[in-house]
This record gives sequence, structure tokens and C-alpha cells, in this order.
Amino acid sequence: MSLSAILTEAYNFFRNHVRQLAALTIPMLILQVIIQQWLGGEMLVQSQAETPEFGAIHGAAMMALLLVFSLLIAALTLFMEVRSQGYDVTPARVLKESFTFVPPLLLAGVFSGLAILMPFVLFAAFGPLWLIGLTMSFYLFARLAFVNFMVVVERITPLQAIKASFNFSKPVVLKTIMVLMLYLPISLVGGNLSAVAAQVGAPLQIIVDTVVAFFSLFVNVALFRLYMINRNDKPEPSDDTIA
Repeated sequence: MSLSAILTEAYNFFRNHVRQLAALTIPMLILQVIIQQWLGGEMLVQSQAETPEFGAIHGAAMMALLLVFSLLIAALTLFMEVRSQGYDVTPARVLKESFTFVPPLLLAGVFSGLAILMPFVLFAAFGPLWLIGLTMSFYLFARLAFVNFMVVVERITPLQAIKASFNFSKPVVLKTIMVLMLYLPISLVGGNLSAVAAQVGAPLQIIVDTVVAFFSLFVNVALFRLYMINRNDKPEPSDDTIA
């Protein structure tokens, strides 16, 4: 299936289920945005201090952010899987079932995140070579873009999901990169809107950042559609296949 067809189907899914998606994800997105803004403010304050101090509260906030994000991804993926199979489900039921996927998604996020960041960190130590590291990290990001889906849909372990995503994404890596590139215009528009909202005050900035984060979920929907199409396109074994 062409990339344009995949994006069209993702758009139709997002539009047709926008109310359910909002009811499921907006509360978590608000909490995520609040934590992010608080951490951002703390980082700014600490960067201007002569002796920066990062205490247990900062570590707890970071852990809370990871847990909220893992729950968000679990709920969104589970909702897309159930709806793709034609079943009706309430946001509350999806959220309840999503908690079981939080631990493996948290581990998968840590492992894949370290793998993605490693080239950039290594090459950044050599000055101008940071661009090579950034390119390699983005490529790894595309190859590991399906890890979360595989943890939830395939019910496999984080390490198995990382290996499976790397193998699965090889023939669709260009399409995956094109889908991930959608984050750029969303981030640019969202950043400008957030900067304007910040001049008004925290409540408006929280609302704006939450709305932008919600529409950013379209990228996840498109990636999931790409994943499901290629997952279902696997050839069936022939009768003379040796087991």
C-alpha cells in the first residue's frame, strides 16, 4: 500500500474516533504536559544556579513522566488494536487493560531509547561529527519505531520486541521515516503556539501544549496503520515448507 493511502486511512481513523481518543488520552496528556513544564522550569532554574542541585523530587517527576507516557502509549495502542479488529470498547475499559503493559513498555522505552541516543552521544564528543551521530540516531529511531506496538499487539518481551522491530522495519524504513517526519511541522507549529501561550500564563500554555500533543498522536496512528498493513501482508507458508 502506498504511503498516501496509509496516511489517508490514518486520518480517517483519527477523525472518526477523535472523541474516543480525546476521552482516553487527554487526561494523561494534561498530566504529562504539567510534569514536563515543571521539569523544564526546574532545569532552567538549575542551569542558572552556580551549584545545580537535582534532588529526589526531580527523579520522581522523571519517573512519573515515563510511567504516564508508557500508560498513554499502551492505551492508545490497545485502543487502535481493538478498533482495527472491529470491536467496540469504552475508554475506561481500555485504560484498565493498559496498566498490565506499563512495565514492559517502560523497559522497552529505556532499552530502545539508550540504543537510539548512543550514536549521537558518541559522535557529539568529536565536535562537528555530531550530525553523523544525529543521522544514525534518527535512522535507529525509525528501525525501532514499532517496538511499542509489538509489546502490546504481539505480547512479547521488550528485548524480543526490539529485535523484531529492527527486522520488521527493514523493508518499510523509508515509509517509516516519512511518517516520523510529520513530527517536524507539528513541533514547529506547536513550539510557536506554546511560546505565545507562555506569555499569557501557565493555564493557557498547558491547554495549548495538550492540544498539540493530542494532534501529534496522529503520527502514532499512521505508524500503527503501517505496522498492521505490513504485519498482515506476511506471506502464508506453503504446503512444502519444511518446519
